[in-house]
Amino acid sequence: MHPANRLGLDYVDAARQLGSPPIAVVDVHAHINGTQAAALFKQAAELYGIEHVFSMTPLNALEAMNEVLGDMVHFIAIPDFAEADKMHAHGKGFLDQIKAFHEAGSRIVKFWAAPRSVEYGIEAGDPSLLSIDGPHRRAAMDLAASLGMCFMAHIADPDTWFACKYTDSSLYGTKADQYEAFERMLDAYQVPWIAAHMGGYPEDLPFLDGLLERHANLYLDTSATKWMVRELSRHEPGKLQAFLERWPGRILFGSDIVTSDDHLSPASSDMGMATKASTPAEAFDLYASRYWALRHLFETAYEGPSPIADPDLAMMNPQLHDELDAPTLRGQSLPTPVLENLYRGAAVEFAGSPDAIRSY
Repeated sequence: MHPANRLGLDYVDAARQLGSPPIAVVDVHAHINGTQAAALFKQAAELYGIEHVFSMTPLNALEAMNEVLGDMVHFIAIPDFAEADKMHAHGKGFLDQIKAFHEAGSRIVKFWAAPRSVEYGIEAGDPSLLSIDGPHRRAAMDLAASLGMCFMAHIADPDTWFACKYTDSSLYGTKADQYEAFERMLDAYQVPWIAAHMGGYPEDLPFLDGLLERHANLYLDTSATKWMVRELSRHEPGKLQAFLERWPGRILFGSDIVTSDDHLSPASSDMGMATKASTPAEAFDLYASRYWALRHLFETAYEGPSPIADPDLAMMNPQLHDELDAPTLRGQSLPTPVLENLYRGAAVEFAGSPDAIRSY
């Protein structure tokens, strides 16, 4: 059983059976790397109706990704996480990266501020290094805002992680704590922001209502497919639809697909994401599975097991689950106008116009 295809699906045939989405889809959150993997991603994306994808790709790989994906791909500015000197990478180095990404056409910059980023900062010698309101981030935000760029941020992680991984609140803070500094930055920088992964809180739609009410410059995306499938499926029938109808143009479609040429051959050791696939066929399934799951979640009345293994279930309850178990996916059967807004309309509103998407 492969973790991206627990159900033994033929994702090509499944895409044909599902049919085209009601409107061409803009995926605002992905990490596309590796020329061979990008070609497989392109096949999967086109099969599932994806027209544009916004990718957090390292600066030195932009040209290669453009050659494979052409006008489909647009880039989000990120620091050089591979640089050995972490203080430079997220200080002066990040400023240089933002300028270079902007010159290459990027109009969005990503700020990763997950709770575990404090570990990264401690290792680098400054616990505040990646804090969303820290001095290094403020310098980067000042520059990006001066260039007319929009912001994307990863603020919080799943409730399951706070229950099992972030048990030391003196180090990580509580989940509520993550939003205090974030809201200050939303007020301080009146540029459009995308809070990734449904703002880090798909578990609590009323909380997201409050965030969106307080901050007119805030948008959310639906990236982190396993997390979205698990938590959005748990809401009472109609709750997600009501939320999306309450905030038209503020919720954007995203997948958080990560591609790598390491997915195309067996990993020689534990290589993190690379262990999720070890052949081209498995890599294709890995990428296609995310679009299968999200489109079934939003468009259909499917109710059954997700095809994607969710290790959080075993983390929460190892006596009942193993790492290949998956939650129930409950399709929401969203109306066509809601789907059109989610899949494309919100991205158009965020960018400013249909043509602006192509220049982002």
